[in-house]
Amino acid sequence: MTKATWLDRLRYATDNVFSKGTPALILWLGIVSLVIILGASLFLQATGMAQDLSFPQLLWSNLMHTMDAGTVAGNSGSWAYLFTMFGVTLGGIFVLSLLIGILTTGIEGRLENLRKGRSRVVESGHTVILGWSDQIIPILSELIVANANQHNPCIVILGPKDKIEMEDEIRSKLGGSGRTRIVCRNGDPIEMSDLALASPQTARSIIILAPPGRDADADAEVIKTLLAITNAPDRRPDPYHIVVEIQDPKNYEVARMVGKDEVEIVLIGDLISRIIAQTCRQSGLSIVYTELLDFDGNEIYFKHEPSLFGRTFSDALFAYETSTVIGIQRPGRPAELNPPMETLVAAGDQLIVISQDDDTIQLFGRADFDIADDAIHSALERVNRPERALILGWNKSAPAIINELDRYVAPGSLVTVVADYADGEAEIAASCTELQNQSVVYQVGDTTDRRVLNELDVAGYDHIITLSYSDKMEPQQADAHTLVTLLHLRDMAGLLGMNFSIVSEMLDNRNRNLAEVTQADDFIVSNRLISLMLSQISENKALNAVFAEIFDADGSEIYLRPAAHYVRPDVAVNFYTIVEAARRHNETAIGYRLISHSTNRAQQYGVCINPNKAAPITLTEGDMVIVLAAN
Repeated sequence: MTKATWLDRLRYATDNVFSKGTPALILWLGIVSLVIILGASLFLQATGMAQDLSFPQLLWSNLMHTMDAGTVAGNSGSWAYLFTMFGVTLGGIFVLSLLIGILTTGIEGRLENLRKGRSRVVESGHTVILGWSDQIIPILSELIVANANQHNPCIVILGPKDKIEMEDEIRSKLGGSGRTRIVCRNGDPIEMSDLALASPQTARSIIILAPPGRDADADAEVIKTLLAITNAPDRRPDPYHIVVEIQDPKNYEVARMVGKDEVEIVLIGDLISRIIAQTCRQSGLSIVYTELLDFDGNEIYFKHEPSLFGRTFSDALFAYETSTVIGIQRPGRPAELNPPMETLVAAGDQLIVISQDDDTIQLFGRADFDIADDAIHSALERVNRPERALILGWNKSAPAIINELDRYVAPGSLVTVVADYADGEAEIAASCTELQNQSVVYQVGDTTDRRVLNELDVAGYDHIITLSYSDKMEPQQADAHTLVTLLHLRDMAGLLGMNFSIVSEMLDNRNRNLAEVTQADDFIVSNRLISLMLSQISENKALNAVFAEIFDADGSEIYLRPAAHYVRPDVAVNFYTIVEAARRHNETAIGYRLISHSTNRAQQYGVCINPNKAAPITLTEGDMVIVLAAN
């Protein structure tokens, strides 16, 4: 082995100094400058070449020579003195040039780190979003609305994309963010050091998004992120408020074990299946869901109302004129939506209320509600007949939709599935083993082929569902496939002079908007509903239990039922009268839908949630009353 020379050791020491970064280099340059200035001053004082200057004055003079090369031009004295000062100036030029270069490099490096989004966020009371997917834009747009009345609101996004790319995409798709500041950071939420960049310890709420795709890996990433937050060595003592999306119900228990009471879980696949099964049977229901889930218009709130303690739920229905009571939240118990009318409101209970805002939930203290008893129908005329549903397309949600439909339809019903998927029949046979009310027919076929659709006799079906091929196609390709199928169906409806009830699943919200523009009454279900739900729960974790109750086939759900079942058509009544009519059937009326506005987007397709109860309304044949009911 060759022995290291003193030159090798010097080079190695220099390399170590340079590797320590900008602060270390500046320190060493300062030391070199001090050596030059102090050495020159001691030399001049010892030789007596600057007898007219004291030692402090020599230090100051040499400092000026190192900082300003022009200072040497004003020197006078012996040649030895001039050459000494010239040497000091040359040393100063060398040191100053290096200092400028080091500072420039350091600033550029700092700017590069800022561009990469690798600096820690110093915020408190902010919302943290971990991950990046197509849901990010609708979530941001909802949180911006929710934060409109907040002081200095902030949303921090930690995602795997470049910071500049994230900011550009948000700016191009979202536009302005109002009062809300949006801060982007680049990193992997699974990494503890990256997670710390978003300051989750001081966050008000945390949303964990699943990576794009519907597979087990996405759920695994979410669960690992949840582990990183809840099991961090320096985690805060107070509980977190975390909202996560899980795609496979099998992973629900694992996520619950990891997050315990700190996590609110939204089952994406399960929720989408339930929404599709419910909305396909009731035209306009998706508009109701959107109204309740977004932050524009009416939302769901919780209200302590001591003046109603000891009163019945029936009394509470009439307590507010511009808000609608839908249930009771008891401490430590699940939410009760549309409980029995004689249920008492106990001390400590909260009313679950639909209102424009939390400050609009105000008692009006009316004693006379002007209820038109002679306009109320005393009996509901419901006939449960077998239904025929047609499912076009395929993804993993199809068997769950079939199972969910079976909980609603009458015995003797039929579901026909047509999809370009050879294994669909086997998967239905394996997953739909407990069907009681309907049978299933499976057919392999391309639903974008008009000949396939013509052979199906689509006019003979009560409900049509178009599913996206999200498991086998890219989002844009899958949505294009769905759009082509929709266009064929609409053309067939026009030729037959019929209006099909169609629910279509879209993956990209932009394609959802395209589908809505072409025809208003085809209600599209997309991941936007999931985004709205995540946003709502991040603002109030108690809402997760309320939404779970609404979307569950057990308990009370939202129904659109003929107005003629409640009040006489073409008779002007106030909404108090409709509330009373529904109350007599153990139902809670929350709004109505006017068939005359069913194609008017500006009028919410005729859907009105939480109307002023004192305002008169005339419902006609074809209009619907929106109620919470057990069945």
